[in-house]
Amino acid sequence: MSKGRMHFEGRSLSVVNDFTPDEQFYLYEQTRLLKEAVRDNCDISVFQIKNASKAVYLIFMEDSTRTKESFRNAALFHGCKVNVFDAATSSFNKKESITDTVKMLCGYSTNQSIFIVRSKLEGTCTWLDQVVGPYCESVGLPRASFINAGDGRHEHPTQEFLDEFSFLEEKNWDQSQIHLALVGDLYHGRTVHSKTDGLRVFKKVKVDLVAPKELAMPIEYINRMKENNFEVREFSSIDEYIEHGDVSALWYFTRLQLERMGDKILGREEFLRRAVTFKKSHIPKIPAESKFYHPLPRHQVYPVIPSFLDNTSFNAWDRQSINGYYTRIMELALVGGAVGADFKGQAAIPSESPNFVEEIVNPEPDLSPKSATVKKNSMKIGIKPVSNGLVIDHIRKGSSSEKCWKTISMIIKILELHETVGSCGVYASSADSERLKGLISLPLLTESFFDRRSIKKLAAISPGCTLNVICDDKVVKKYRLAMPPRIYDFEDIDCVNANCISHRKNHEHVRASFVRKSTTPPVFTCTYCERPHQFEDIWSL
Repeated sequence: MSKGRMHFEGRSLSVVNDFTPDEQFYLYEQTRLLKEAVRDNCDISVFQIKNASKAVYLIFMEDSTRTKESFRNAALFHGCKVNVFDAATSSFNKKESITDTVKMLCGYSTNQSIFIVRSKLEGTCTWLDQVVGPYCESVGLPRASFINAGDGRHEHPTQEFLDEFSFLEEKNWDQSQIHLALVGDLYHGRTVHSKTDGLRVFKKVKVDLVAPKELAMPIEYINRMKENNFEVREFSSIDEYIEHGDVSALWYFTRLQLERMGDKILGREEFLRRAVTFKKSHIPKIPAESKFYHPLPRHQVYPVIPSFLDNTSFNAWDRQSINGYYTRIMELALVGGAVGADFKGQAAIPSESPNFVEEIVNPEPDLSPKSATVKKNSMKIGIKPVSNGLVIDHIRKGSSSEKCWKTISMIIKILELHETVGSCGVYASSADSERLKGLISLPLLTESFFDRRSIKKLAAISPGCTLNVICDDKVVKKYRLAMPPRIYDFEDIDCVNANCISHRKNHEHVRASFVRKSTTPPVFTCTYCERPHQFEDIWSL
């Protein structure tokens, strides 16, 4: 097998960022070549897997028409065997573990299995790729691939790829810039959430968010857009947007999912619909070359793109829907190993895990700022001096007294230090009397108590703290702890998102896992659903 095919074969597509912008553009280029070959009645076999021993499983735990049927027909294009699990009839309704079920299904094929999964549990494909991929390799099977067909309100990467392909077609493959209006239910719409990363295929991005506050884009996605250097503007209605001027010629509408909001919008349904529904009176006020997109299907009674636009030049959604078939053919071709040998570009690079523990050479202990000796009278009231043992210092330095005490309590409880604490307290920093910090003395412990696992916990609970080793009244070692790049495999951490596959109430027995998003402010992101968490919020106390 060629090196290029090895690059894509066996990969999974859980989120848009699983493919780099270069890899995404390669997908779009190959899709364009496939469409041209079909149009010109040329040979299409070069795009086909053509292996009946490869299995494609469509596991849809939520109802779907367009995504399921486009993938089913894409799999038939490749000549693979196809197995369909519907929401209403599948065994998952009997509370069977999806992990065990998928492992079992992998054993029913002598070749690679590709799973197309739609689930209300966010991060399902990320989890399955992590656990089932290695399982396949351990039992001598080709690594399974997982493609996310929509998970809760998290992401829908295959919809995003067909959308970006459609935008590029409209722009005649010009990647230099894009100005796009996102209109409708931006809160629940996973197709617009995926655009926070999918639009990076363009060099310069300007996004106009058009939605009333009840349906506004969640702040974490707006922040990610800004981190990706997108220009972002926000408007509460189409009327306000048009009145402001500088209106985009590309509009992307989403269906309002008001049924998810219950009493929150009681009496405001009509107002919300009117704010994001296009009207005939808007036509003279927008660019004549404007194109409207929609992931489809539209609402039967309350379409945000009314039917009077169907036979106009604004209709780009019909061609967009056709593109879903072609882009999904190509996604299967890539992970199935049929296409990819000629890929040249930036590939996905596993992120490195920098050390989060810094040993300070020749420490000058701020436990006693004027000497390397820990002077017994240097401690504040309530802090007992330590002649031999450990001291955790700089706990939540610069925070309020309440936050310092809260973090001290968390450290003692999570690290089970109740019987070893000599004393603890909050006091002013010796370097800056206006800044408070917490301190815990542990006279009964030696350095060996803090193995790598315990240090990682301490660093995650209180990034920036120091661990001091005291011997004969002197600080002989001092470690400064930063936020770890990853936190996982701890029983006392949890994702706060009840729809995450790792949440305990979902009973999938997935241990929570977090990756460091930023150090200032200190934020962790769930590995599976990508929900951002303040560092103190990941602990289940």
